[in-house]
Order: sequence, then structure tokens, then C-alpha cells
Amino acid sequence: MSSPAVAPLDSYARRPKLPPGYRPRRGLNWGIVGLMYTSYYLCRYNLSLANKSIAEEFHFTKSNMSDIIAAQLFAYAIGQAVNGLLTDRLGGKRAMLIGAAGTVTMNLFFGAASFWGLLWLFILLRGLDGYSQSFGAPGFIKINAAWFSQNERGTFAGIFGFMINLGRLGIFKLGPALLGGFVFLGMWQVPPLHWRWLFWIPAAVASLVAVVLALVVKDTPEEAGFHGVHKGESDHDDLDVHGEIAVVFKQITTNRVVWIIAAAYACTGAVRQTIDQWFPRYLQEVHHLDMASNIFQWTGFLIPFVASAGSLLSGFISDRFFGGRRAPVAMGVYSVELAVILVASQVHGAMAVAAAFVAISFTANATHSLLGPAAAMDIGGRKMAGFASGCIDAFQYLGAGIAIQILGRVLDRTGYTYFFYYMIPFAVIGAALMYTIAHRRSLKKEVFAPQKP
Repeated sequence: MSSPAVAPLDSYARRPKLPPGYRPRRGLNWGIVGLMYTSYYLCRYNLSLANKSIAEEFHFTKSNMSDIIAAQLFAYAIGQAVNGLLTDRLGGKRAMLIGAAGTVTMNLFFGAASFWGLLWLFILLRGLDGYSQSFGAPGFIKINAAWFSQNERGTFAGIFGFMINLGRLGIFKLGPALLGGFVFLGMWQVPPLHWRWLFWIPAAVASLVAVVLALVVKDTPEEAGFHGVHKGESDHDDLDVHGEIAVVFKQITTNRVVWIIAAAYACTGAVRQTIDQWFPRYLQEVHHLDMASNIFQWTGFLIPFVASAGSLLSGFISDRFFGGRRAPVAMGVYSVELAVILVASQVHGAMAVAAAFVAISFTANATHSLLGPAAAMDIGGRKMAGFASGCIDAFQYLGAGIAIQILGRVLDRTGYTYFFYYMIPFAVIGAALMYTIAHRRSLKKEVFAPQKP
């Protein structure tokens, strides 16, 4: 298949006029890649729903459960840096398939580990799962950096957030049904299942999607027969998406903006994972809600729903009203997050607390999509997006892992009294860091011409 000559950039929209057939092929590519990443999240957020059941069955403390959760987060952080660099060499498709194979295997083993109930084994398996999953985001971002224009990436980042939240919504609907029993196809009554099925069924789903991805997805438009679609954009002119490891490493690690964004992303991760990993157990233990209750069901639906809205809205605003600048929008969102957390710390009642979880999730996921996929693609382009994403995302999960481990010990000592107050410093630091680069027109490394003597 060959594409016709590409028309010049439209002066108003500043986007290329795409050749016939490009949008449907990109949509197919993106849809399957998105579903693959959605299935990663089915295999990741299942633990938040099994948290209380595992603790009760094996008499684990909240600190023990935090250690299991943190093992995945720390391994994911390490894997993001390592696998992000590898992804720029291997290609996004291959990276996502490696990650899918790993997370499927580890989820199957984690469910099987329920027959022994050994804390160290749960920690080990969840850590290996985290490392496997860390191939996903760099692969996803690298593929789409090649398929999307520079002026479309903020909006794409919002869509990226939507696919993440589709996975969260899926497990928040599937999980309670598996644990509480359901009627399959309106004919067969399935009794309540053991929590191990929260790991086995998502693994089966991820396996099926991986097969489709292997058969259909292409790493670049050129592989699908579309050439020169984004001609004239600095990071699209080089048709080779496979970067040299040493060059990519130097370019990304010597860009100070990467580290500012990474530090802010650590704050995002701390708040995001605090909500995602602990809201089910908070509602169960503080407000004595069953997973089948209306408030629990609506919270499980609204958290990923508004998170998607936050991702889409922040990306759209940064593209359309700030010329692709991410930092000013992120600074504003962190400020809103601070206000929301302060209000949340004063509310009482199950419905008000559930609304607080939803509102905080909106803000955390708005910065998550802006500073992860969008900023990483801006900095790295299609040749270095994988490692840029890996460096930045590593800090999100490093910050989250440390925050979750500390939180588990706080919860064991003081209960949930300081749960919302605990998130306040992260919003403050995130806003301050974004303020320092809010004036920049570009996130790429600055290159200064030598001065004449």
C-alpha cells in the first residue's frame, strides 16, 4: 500500500492534511494498542480489590499489604528506566508483547500463590509483575509518537489516559462481580469466587488482546505504507525510530527539564496510587460498605470516568490554548488538587468521602497524562520517546512506592485519621516544580550556539 503525496500544513490548524485511509489505519492501530494497555491495567488494579480479602485470609497487616503493593511500584519504576531505553531500540510493538507475556504469567502465578499464602512469595511475584508491566507505557507511547503529529499529542495523552481508566473501570466492575457472584449471559448463575480469580481472568483477557496486537499493529506509519505524513516536523523527519542507546541516554539524562517533570510526576504518583490502591478498603473499613453497595459501585465507576475526563480535558487545553505547553496547565491542576484535598480532609459521611475520592482522581489523572505521555513525546520525539517516558514514569512509581509504604505504617498506627492530610504536600510540591518551567516554549534540551570571540 502506498500513500499519496502529503499536502502542506494547514496554516490555521498547523496540522498536516492526512492522506486517504490514514485515519482509519491509525485508529485501528491505536485502538488495539490501547486495548492492550487497558488489559495491563486489568492485571494491575486487581490487587486493590483483593487487598482486604488477602489480608483477612493470611492475617497480613496494612504494612504487609503496602509492601506487596510497593514491590510492584518499585519494580515498575526500575523497569521504566531500563525498559524505556530498551524500547527505543526494540520498538514499541515488541516491547508491549514482552510486557504482556510477563504480566500474564505473573498474574497466573499470583493467583496460584493463594494456596501457600507466603508473604515473601506475594511480594516477589508482584515485583516481577511490575517489571513486566513497565514495558507497556514506553511501548504504547513510542508507537503513538510515530503516528501522531506534535500538535496532536496532548489530546492523544488524554486518550491514553482514557484507555488506562477503561482498564480500571473494567476491573472495578469485574472484580466485585467475581467476588460476589453474577449471572452469566442471563442464564448461568456463577457463585462468589475466591479472590485468586481476580488475577486469572484478567490474565486470560490480556492473552487474547496480545495475539491481536501481534497480528495487526505496526510500529510506524511507514510500515503500514504511509510515507511523509508528518513531514516537516523535527522529530518525524528521521524515519528510523530505533535510537542508539548511548545517544538516547545522553540526550535525555542531560535535559534538566526531564528531572523537574520527573520529580513532579513522583508527586502525581503518590496521590494517584494512594487513591487507587486504598479507596476500596477505606470504604469497606471506615464506612462499612459492601462492594455490591450503590456508593461503592458508583465510586468504582466514577473514579476512572472522571479520571478520563481529566486526562482528555488537560490534554485538549494544553494543545488548543497553550500551544502544546504542558507545564502551565499542570501547575494549575496541582493547585486545584491542593484545594480539593483540603476540602476532602474536612468531609464526613460515605457519600461525601466517595465524592472526594472521585474529585482527587480527576486532578491526579489530569497531571498523569500531561507529564507522562505528552511531555515525554515532546521531549523525546519518536526516536527517544520510550526512554523519556521511562525516566519520567519511573519517578512516578518510585514516589508512589515510597508514599505507599509510609502510608501503610501510618494506617497501622493511626488508622485513617490522616489519610487525606497525607496527600497535601505532594500537591504543593508538584505545583511549585511546574511553576519553575511554566514559561518555557519547548521541553526539548536547549542547545546554545557557541559565542564568537
